[in-house]
Amino acid sequence: MRIVVTGREGQLVRSLLEKGRQGGHEIVPVGRPELDLAGDPDSIIAAIRSARPEVVVSAAAYTQVDKAESERDLAFAINVRGAAAVARAARWLSVPLIHISTDYVFDGSKASPYAEDDAKHPTGIYGESKLGGEEAVLAEHENSAILRTAWVYSPFGANFVKTMLRIAADRDDVRVVADQRGNPTSALDIADGVLAVAGNLATSDDPGRRGTFHMAAAGEASWAEFAEAIFVASAAAGGPSATVTHISTADYPTPAKRPANSRLDCTKLARAHGARLPQWRESVEEVVTRLVSHAHSKQELNN
Repeated sequence: MRIVVTGREGQLVRSLLEKGRQGGHEIVPVGRPELDLAGDPDSIIAAIRSARPEVVVSAAAYTQVDKAESERDLAFAINVRGAAAVARAARWLSVPLIHISTDYVFDGSKASPYAEDDAKHPTGIYGESKLGGEEAVLAEHENSAILRTAWVYSPFGANFVKTMLRIAADRDDVRVVADQRGNPTSALDIADGVLAVAGNLATSDDPGRRGTFHMAAAGEASWAEFAEAIFVASAAAGGPSATVTHISTADYPTPAKRPANSRLDCTKLARAHGARLPQWRESVEEVVTRLVSHAHSKQELNN
């Protein structure tokens, strides 16, 4: 398949490039300056059309959760109007669309994992803009699958795993929030899931494979438990480690409120697409080992 992905440097884009090559797919990233999601919708459509997709993956987004509180217009321009233009391009080209969304469309007050049809009550601008994007995409293009994910990390870009490893290189103790729970999810695993969904959409007209789905790793953790698993894996690979001190959300205030519960029920995805992401601890170990090994290689080259 020739899969056009919005963005160039995001965690999912880079993971799709790696996994796509392994699976024999042609992954074509399209980003700025050719495609600017905050720009003219017609230029967005033209950029996607010129890339000649068989499937479009709408992965680029405004993702700065705290900064969005003071940049509402930009967040909505990218996550709603930009997403709608990408969906419109896919509709005009008569190709399927996969749109990546987030657990932040929920307020986190539910006691159990969220299902796709649970009430949406975002608590901040980022979540509001992503929910608006979901609605705009479905209104533009019925041949779409929205994939909500959560707590994304990878060997690429900035993310929680890389932050913890960097901090542990300088400190013996790290304070991490322990009263928020979610599904730590590797972007490499998401890429595998996206490719499976893309194949299904390209080869099947089944309406049950369209709509909204949750795609996150199996198992759950708090941020503190996530950090502890990172340090165990890092120590085993010869990398930095630290003790984790559990703190509350109130001890670490942020401009945007985080959901206390970000856990996603992925049953619908498994039933409709046969896609199940691995247990989160397995993937954390793989990513951390890869990062530590890469750091060791760089150090050896510099010596």
